Amino acid sequence: MANNKDAAKSNGNGKAPRWGMAIDLKRCVGCQSCTLACKAENGTPPGIFWMRVLSKEEGTYPQARTVFLPIRCNHCDDPPCVPVCPTGASYKREQDNLVLIHQSKCIGCRACIVACPYQVRFVAEDSKGYYGKKLTPYEEEHYQRWQPRTVQKCTFCAHRIDQGLEPACVQTCPTRALVCGDLNDPESEISRLLRQRVNFPPRAELGTQPSLFYLT
Repeated sequence: MANNKDAAKSNGNGKAPRWGMAIDLKRCVGCQSCTLACKAENGTPPGIFWMRVLSKEEGTYPQARTVFLPIRCNHCDDPPCVPVCPTGASYKREQDNLVLIHQSKCIGCRACIVACPYQVRFVAEDSKGYYGKKLTPYEEEHYQRWQPRTVQKCTFCAHRIDQGLEPACVQTCPTRALVCGDLNDPESEISRLLRQRVNFPPRAELGTQPSLFYLT
């Protein structure tokens, strides 16, 4: 994956990159590798899962099966969480579509959580680790980025994107069910998949224009 500047030059139309993700529901086996990779990469506190995999059973015996649905922030093109934020903590990056949060500006009012129709924003109530009050060296390092009682969510691994790397969840997926790329580049893998495969964005009727698509 090219970095932001290279992507803007290489997408052939002079547009800034618009990062998006396609999730192949036929490939997802519900292994939760993406969930664990996200936590390991971002060091989120207990109970906070920026990437989750939901499951449900469909059909009846002997044709019953389990369907898996990974969910995360959709980095909408028209995100309802941004305009409701009273401090400007929730914002869209100028160079691409990523919706991020300034931790230092967040006051924990939770207006963005109410506005988000996808239930993918979270609040860490305290800074306790997985092993009680005493943090591990790993937790001490990562928790410095998260202020207690402020909002967190998926960043699309912006720090990795800026280095030309894939998000941790994409890199880890053993079945290649997750594909990310520049939606403004017609030759990117994600753009080709969206042309070739039947797909749908989550809750398209809301008009938020998500940057996530499910391949069926």
